[in-house]
Amino acid sequence: MSPRLAALTFSGHQPRLLGDFWGGVLGWDSVNEGDGVVLLPSDDTGFRIRFVPTQDAKAGQNPMHLDLTSTSLEDQQQRVATALTLGARHLDIGQGAEATHVVLADPEGNEFCVIEPGNRFLADCGLVGALACDGSQAVGYFWSEALGWPLVWDQDQETAIRSPHGGPKITWGGPPLMPKLGRNRLHLDLEPVGVGDQGREAERLVSLGAHRLDEGQCTSGAVPMADPDGNEFCLLPPG
Repeated sequence: MSPRLAALTFSGHQPRLLGDFWGGVLGWDSVNEGDGVVLLPSDDTGFRIRFVPTQDAKAGQNPMHLDLTSTSLEDQQQRVATALTLGARHLDIGQGAEATHVVLADPEGNEFCVIEPGNRFLADCGLVGALACDGSQAVGYFWSEALGWPLVWDQDQETAIRSPHGGPKITWGGPPLMPKLGRNRLHLDLEPVGVGDQGREAERLVSLGAHRLDEGQCTSGAVPMADPDGNEFCLLPPG
């Protein structure tokens, strides 16, 4: 059985500050976890969001970011206003004056978007519409096989997958890819289902194109790995 997507993890200098910010933006409850914070979804998102400490500096634009949806122009404006009040700032990444989505950065500079109302691609998604990733078509195929999530988009080297149970989409924009500038500040945490063998699951992921890493920002007992594009992820011990 495919592993479960347990969490999207942010590494930051002030994980509790980030947890407070994102908890306020999403309206999710939080719990402390060691030196970090975990947000518990109150909707169909299906995975937690974790914030853990790091000493690494942010280098360039993150290859992953969240796309938040809106139901009307007023709702979009209110979501942006709420984020700004909580500590976000507007960000120019070349989207241009005609863009209908709003690009923001959280208090540590992690990019995210508030998508315009009426966006057809995210029409049936909740507030967390997508985890948008820089990545190749091949890495979209890898994650579809790794998680057992079907492809819901595969066109012009752009791919997207979604859990059979709904929730956010995970998308990859295709080439050209941004250069990798050190360890990613966002990564996925996978958890084997039931009493599945962690080592056997790691071998399966390697057979799909992943590779093991000597080190990574993973919790104790987790296996640090990277997908075919070199993006780090963690394979947790069975829960």
